[in-house]
Amino acid sequence: MLEVTGGKFWKPYKEIGKPAAQPSAASGREAQSGDTPAGMSADLYQHRPPLALTNRRLRAMARALGPAYMRISGTWANTTYFADTDTPPKNPPQGYGSVLTRQQWLGAIDFSRAVDAPIVTSMPIGTGTRGADGLWRPDQARRWLAFTKANGGTIAAAEFFNEPTMASMGGAPKGYDAAAFGRDFRGFEPFMRKEYPGTKLLGPGSVGEANADWAVAAGGYGNMEVLPAAELAASTRNADAFSYHHYGAVSQRCAAMGQQTSADQALSEDWLGRTDQTLAFYRGVRDKAMPGKHFWNTETADTACGGNPWAGTFLDTFRYLDQLGRLARQEVDVVMHNTLVASDYGLLDENSFAPKPKFWGALLWRKLMGTTVLDSGVPIAAGLHVYAHCLRVVPSGVALMVINTDKNMAGAMNVPAPALRYTLRATELQGTHVELNGKVLELGHNDALPALTGIPIPAGDVSFEPASITFLALPNASNDACR
Repeated sequence: MLEVTGGKFWKPYKEIGKPAAQPSAASGREAQSGDTPAGMSADLYQHRPPLALTNRRLRAMARALGPAYMRISGTWANTTYFADTDTPPKNPPQGYGSVLTRQQWLGAIDFSRAVDAPIVTSMPIGTGTRGADGLWRPDQARRWLAFTKANGGTIAAAEFFNEPTMASMGGAPKGYDAAAFGRDFRGFEPFMRKEYPGTKLLGPGSVGEANADWAVAAGGYGNMEVLPAAELAASTRNADAFSYHHYGAVSQRCAAMGQQTSADQALSEDWLGRTDQTLAFYRGVRDKAMPGKHFWNTETADTACGGNPWAGTFLDTFRYLDQLGRLARQEVDVVMHNTLVASDYGLLDENSFAPKPKFWGALLWRKLMGTTVLDSGVPIAAGLHVYAHCLRVVPSGVALMVINTDKNMAGAMNVPAPALRYTLRATELQGTHVELNGKVLELGHNDALPALTGIPIPAGDVSFEPASITFLALPNASNDACR
């Protein structure tokens, strides 16, 4: 949300420790004392202006990944005030931390429509939204959602608020607990069902409880009280899907919290398998409180706190694509990567909007991997990770994604039919240039995307180079499940 409004987000590593720069008048708003999460060091954040949502390159890159969902939410959304007036206030009203103007939200709606990405969001829930009895009131949400609908926007799905696991950090009233969340959700749900029945409801939106050794809610964020997912989900049983977030660690920015990882672990099963551990934890919660509901992972990246320094290199592409493969075969219908642009973990460079390595991986996934998931017949093990889907658009075709996590040894497997091969590699794993079949991927004239062309290979044994990611398109596989 703060990319739309402007505000403080994670400071670049090279800027940490330097005095905070004051926002310019061109930012369209003043810095607010309440625009960093409670309990967090202000030195970790840096003010940034609203994102240039009309930028031609940004739109072209986002459109290339569509159809998709675009989540506009995050901790800051919990206390954002929608100013439904031609002259917005310079400062937010009491009980809010930031202001969303009509023009800013119209820009977000226009961007959403232009790139074929309906919006997923969450509601403001801070003290400004509450009556004298402390209960959440839908007045602010109603004005915002009505404006969205009247101006052609689509809210495809909504959580009540972002990460109620650590409600106090997210701007909820002092002493907010699972019982208060339940009372609020029992007001939110009928409001949405009656007035916006086309919007899917997601919940509880929890984060970071899977493993005490690395889960980001285990002692992190200033040791704030954690509201357990099991207690929150007891109130969201009628939601349309079970939503949750996953981070396998916190970044070096937040090293004081612990829960660290390192680049030399980035291809290990200990690291890549954490996404399975998180899902297994929340599956237990889902099975008890929301049986039968599918999962939406509404926020994930390499690490919380803006991502590690290598999040924008080819090295993190392995985590990103392996995570998509693992979750697709485990009832996870939607995965939302944090972020498109902002900070180290973005798919695009936050200054130039040029693609980072993960973007090229996302583009190949979108081009080849359909929504019907198949059993590859190859269990995840050290070395090759093999995922199979129906080939997008081509009836009876099959797509394989083969990830070789071994830095030193090639892997091999038998491919039963002729295929087109798309192999991603990089000279430096922690570099920002990635090659497709030996040719560096880069934008052309007027930001034209390069042709993603596969190399024909015959059926039979196929070798996969060390530290590589290969997609195989088998258009003539004649798979009955893909007809």
